[in-house]
Amino acid sequence: MATRATDLSTHAPETRPAARTRAAKGEQTRARLIAAARTLLAGDTAGRFTTRNVAALCGVSHGMCHYHFQDRTDLIVAVIEDIRPEWITPLEEAVDGPGTFADRAERVVGLLTRPESPDLAHLHSALHWLALNDERVRAGLEAEYGRWRSCFVRLFQVLADERPGATDPRPLAEAFAAAVDGLAAIGSLGSAVDTEAVLRTLMAALSADPV
Repeated sequence: MATRATDLSTHAPETRPAARTRAAKGEQTRARLIAAARTLLAGDTAGRFTTRNVAALCGVSHGMCHYHFQDRTDLIVAVIEDIRPEWITPLEEAVDGPGTFADRAERVVGLLTRPESPDLAHLHSALHWLALNDERVRAGLEAEYGRWRSCFVRLFQVLADERPGATDPRPLAEAFAAAVDGLAAIGSLGSAVDTEAVLRTLMAALSADPV
């Protein structure tokens, strides 16, 4: 029994690093597949998006793609989650950072008036198109937008806390979020709109003292 225990303790340190290495390689492959999926979706091939095309672009076998993602939808949902740090996380940081409502509102407007990268804009458009025919994609995308809209609720909650008895923050937040969405849609068509002026005017109107 002593010999067996010694053998196990001798080999265990060798297997743990090997397992960590395999896990790290697996995560790297998964990340590469997501990056390849993003490239295809942001391009002009979203309508022909397949796991086979993603695997080919990534340089791995089709079977390896399905090892990490059960199907095409799983991969699309992973892309939805992957872009969160590029559009939701910065908004959360702007809203939840220190300061008064005015301080936070200024950060939010400044963030929302920065030009969106063309790749991210194309990616969002592709995801919306895919969501029309795939319930799991729609649910995943709606969950992200729910998280995005909740940022505005928290922002206007700060205003409500500063002004006891003020209007319910949710309708104000939903109105502002809808305006942001509308401006993004107009901008995607190439229309010239002064987004900053519109958002500042709306923010001032929504946050004004009740008459």
